[in-house]
Amino acid sequence: MCPKVRSRRRGLRITLWLLIALLFTAAGLVGAVLWQNSYDVTERRVSIRHGGHTLNGVLATPRDGREQHGLIVYVHGDGPIGATHAGGYRPMWEANAKAGYASLSWDKPGVAGAPGDWLSQSMDDRADEAAAAIAWARARPDVDPARIGLWGASQAGWVLPKVAARTPVSFVIAVSPAVNWLRQGRYNLLAELRADGASAARVEAETARSETTRRLLERRAPFEEYARATGGDVRGMTARRWGFISRNFTADATRDLPVLRGVPVLLVLAGHDVNVDTADTERVYRGVLETGGALTVERYPDANHSLVKQSIGESELTTALVALFRPRSLFADGFLADQRRFLAEPGRGGTTPP
Repeated sequence: MCPKVRSRRRGLRITLWLLIALLFTAAGLVGAVLWQNSYDVTERRVSIRHGGHTLNGVLATPRDGREQHGLIVYVHGDGPIGATHAGGYRPMWEANAKAGYASLSWDKPGVAGAPGDWLSQSMDDRADEAAAAIAWARARPDVDPARIGLWGASQAGWVLPKVAARTPVSFVIAVSPAVNWLRQGRYNLLAELRADGASAARVEAETARSETTRRLLERRAPFEEYARATGGDVRGMTARRWGFISRNFTADATRDLPVLRGVPVLLVLAGHDVNVDTADTERVYRGVLETGGALTVERYPDANHSLVKQSIGESELTTALVALFRPRSLFADGFLADQRRFLAEPGRGGTTPP
């Protein structure tokens, strides 16, 4: 046989084996992703009527064979968030299910085809929405009406106590909750400038810009005036976003928190939070709620605002890869277990962790 023919066939065999190896590797990776992103809950899409429109929700229930479960109602933070928070809620839903609790969440208005516009909402609107979801859940035979609690993050800090003022809740889990809109905004600005290593001149300029914005908000100035005041440098601000801020910039949870006195509250705080001043949040929560012993505070020194491990959250690529291949490992050590333990405490009827 001609040496050139033998060489060509050998090359074809090597190429074939390389392709087979690549296919097996790809299949293994796909299998790993599917396995890691399979959760021990049953998810079903639900529709909740509220205010003349429909909330597009997801109800995630435990697969434990019980006919009735407690329920955790999720209240989103800021932004256009869908029911699963791009899958980020699912590890929590699984942990809730292990504690004997179902989880309920929904697309914000205007997100994923849901009717409405979340930027047109006030914090009271958001609380009305959550209260309607709880009323819907209480009417279901598979939900224990005596064991319905709230979970909320960040901006939800202004919503959670408003919900509790509208309808009884068994407990509240508040994750990185904000207290005062203006104080939070100033803290966030300075924290990000420090993280960027900003010069003193830049800090002074950014602080002055922030003060100008605050004065415009206090005068209820329209977006066009804000645009003129910034010389057209609106930095992504839109008229709709400006309207949302104008409706909500006076938010202060301190006024509403007393309604949670006597309600078991788990306050979850991160050590690397540049969005919320956790020291201020803890001070306010302890000052209002600590009397009576219903407040539990858990701190996670290695976590960022989203309770993702700081070492992971520093890189968008790392975050994406971990979310894909090991999503339960995204969160700070103990975060999921501590919430499950909180749910299992006497009076909440959860399943005791092993």
